[in-house]
Amino acid sequence: MAKITAAEVNKLRKATGAGMMDCKKALVEAEGDFDGAIELLRKKGQKVAAKRADRDSSEGAAIAQVNGENTKGVIISLNCETDFVAKNDDFIKMANDFADIALNYSSKEEFLKADYKGISVEDKLTEQTGVIGEKIEIGAFKTLEAPFVGSYIHAGNKIAVLTGLSKNVDGAEEAAKNVSMQAAAMNPVALDESGVDQATIDKEIEIAKDTLREEGKPENMLDKIAQGKLQRFFKDNTLVHQAYIKDNKQSVAQYVKSVDSDLEVVGFERVALG
Repeated sequence: MAKITAAEVNKLRKATGAGMMDCKKALVEAEGDFDGAIELLRKKGQKVAAKRADRDSSEGAAIAQVNGENTKGVIISLNCETDFVAKNDDFIKMANDFADIALNYSSKEEFLKADYKGISVEDKLTEQTGVIGEKIEIGAFKTLEAPFVGSYIHAGNKIAVLTGLSKNVDGAEEAAKNVSMQAAAMNPVALDESGVDQATIDKEIEIAKDTLREEGKPENMLDKIAQGKLQRFFKDNTLVHQAYIKDNKQSVAQYVKSVDSDLEVVGFERVALG
């Protein structure tokens, strides 16, 4: 039997994040072969992943990352089963490492095949499922491109937001962060009324009409009043029309124009966990 040194065990632990005993067992089984031990740990991860495939992985870390030019951003969520794992420093570091890689890809499928320290992201997830003993997966994958992209991550990595602005101007970074904080807090359904799907509009009109009927309003007035209520829905639930949370006397669109008269919000992405 190959003699396994503490240095070899520690090297494997650093490479995989697995526990010391698991690393030692893998090295013993692989007769001291480092790559063979990694493969054994990955196979263990595959077994754990198969057993936990139907588990709920609604906890985790949502990470927003923006490139150096502030022209593209990405949000990923690294999902797990428990809040205990989600708060682990190594887990959060891995989520941030993944987000750095994700900036270079346009789809979740491409990203999962990307290289992560010599193996694919997909294989790393499987490996970590074995290490942690929980279902670990990439949940959300969203990208945003604009002349200026800024971000905000809410405390605890539970909500991450990207905001796209129409120009890169003085104050754009602060403006994008403030609008991202708005989206994190107020959870708008769309950027503006044009982004609200027809099913939601129809539902809101129907709810308004039902309420008006219960209040005894005449049938011939329902359409007009319901349209007014729909406009109120747009004001409350679309990002640019919402009252700005730091100064509710102006809308988000008006706040952005106070930074630069030509500045507009052109897009946002929001991911929330838990």
